[in-house]
Amino acid sequence: MIAILDIGKTNKKALVFNSDYEVIFETSVVLNETKDEDGDPCEDIRALTRWVLDTIHDLIQDTRFDIRAINFSAYGASFVLLDLAGKTVAPLYNYLKPLDAGFLHQFCEKYGGEKQLAVQTASPVLGNLNSGIQLYSLKKLKPEIFQSVKLALHLPQYLSYLFTRLPCSDLTSIGCHTLLWDFNKQDYHPWVSVESINQVLAPVMPSSETQQVEFGGHMISCGIGLHDSSAALIPYLASIKDPFILLSTGTWCIALNPFNEQELTPEELDQDCLCYISFQGKPVKASRLFAGHEHDQQVSRIASHFGVPDDFYKLIVYDQMIETAMHNLSKTSYLDSSGLKQSGFNNRVLDAFQGPTEAYHALISDLVSLQITALNLVLGENPVKSIFVDGGFSKNKVYMQMFANAFSDYNVFAASLAQASALGAALAIHPNWNKKNISDHLISTDQYYPFPRT
Repeated sequence: MIAILDIGKTNKKALVFNSDYEVIFETSVVLNETKDEDGDPCEDIRALTRWVLDTIHDLIQDTRFDIRAINFSAYGASFVLLDLAGKTVAPLYNYLKPLDAGFLHQFCEKYGGEKQLAVQTASPVLGNLNSGIQLYSLKKLKPEIFQSVKLALHLPQYLSYLFTRLPCSDLTSIGCHTLLWDFNKQDYHPWVSVESINQVLAPVMPSSETQQVEFGGHMISCGIGLHDSSAALIPYLASIKDPFILLSTGTWCIALNPFNEQELTPEELDQDCLCYISFQGKPVKASRLFAGHEHDQQVSRIASHFGVPDDFYKLIVYDQMIETAMHNLSKTSYLDSSGLKQSGFNNRVLDAFQGPTEAYHALISDLVSLQITALNLVLGENPVKSIFVDGGFSKNKVYMQMFANAFSDYNVFAASLAQASALGAALAIHPNWNKKNISDHLISTDQYYPFPRT
């Protein structure tokens, strides 16, 4: 069995998988946040550390389980800062912590300008959401703290370090919109060494690496941890042999194409495209929409207008005639110089619809139209034949049918995969603990076929 800690911003999960990658145990906790020295909210790294160590200890000692390995998936854009003794010397700063725009602009101008820097590092410039900027700003704005930092580990690698005491960096974390990695040179961007940031970074190790460690009287293989978004892609890469696109839907809808090796253009970056790095070290082109958030906002607006419950949409059945009528509505403009934004449904007058069913079909039609533009940004020229949709929208039959209609040249699947990030972290070190072959049936799918336009 393998134990995985899956650390989200809110929920911290511990899972045990058997050798067939079935979840046989799961628990979760929500830890209270603390505040950094500026009064901004942040993760309580001490509380998280205690929970991680106690949880793994309890799982290893539990006679129900035979834990042979552990690994970690965690949210990105977060550094744990350590001194020579391996103790934390600063808070785990929140990537949403505000950063002065003038300071950020000066940094970009110093290293070629925002557009050039974004193209080279395959990431929009996003302030503290670029974890490299966290280290740079700490050095420039709080040198007394930075001088005590001897080691900066991204959160997944810090979790591993707690057990191995082996400092390492991992490409899935380095490539997660950090501004640290030059995707063309396949090395750190020159600014990292110019600013001596490289002196606090650990050596890069493969995501499949493990170390044998003794913990709680047991010898276990310990992985080095992965960025959760990249980990969630691994079950698909392990199970699906032909090129595909994964549309991961939730509050954000992220289209991931691990088979598009074309360099990001400034225009794509302007429309919120970026690249992740897969556990195999390859770039994964991605586009993002805030579509799940917009869906929830507009559903509340429709429900309020027509006097129906907020979950009214869950009972709506797809109607081709209504979709055709809503599809033919004039589409409002949703593109501007800042890239993809809302679908434009907010500008529609709800009195124009005969009821909530018609209004909801119009909303989904608008969201799918927006998604077409975003997904086309990452399609590229590679021979993708299938699109897998997972997350919230994969369970929405109205959305899935309209999506299949829009992408009629592709095989469209609603995918069901519990605990994708945790499962990916387990699969990343499969050869080091599991002698069985990986099943081709890790993912449950339901194919949607397009309706002909009438």
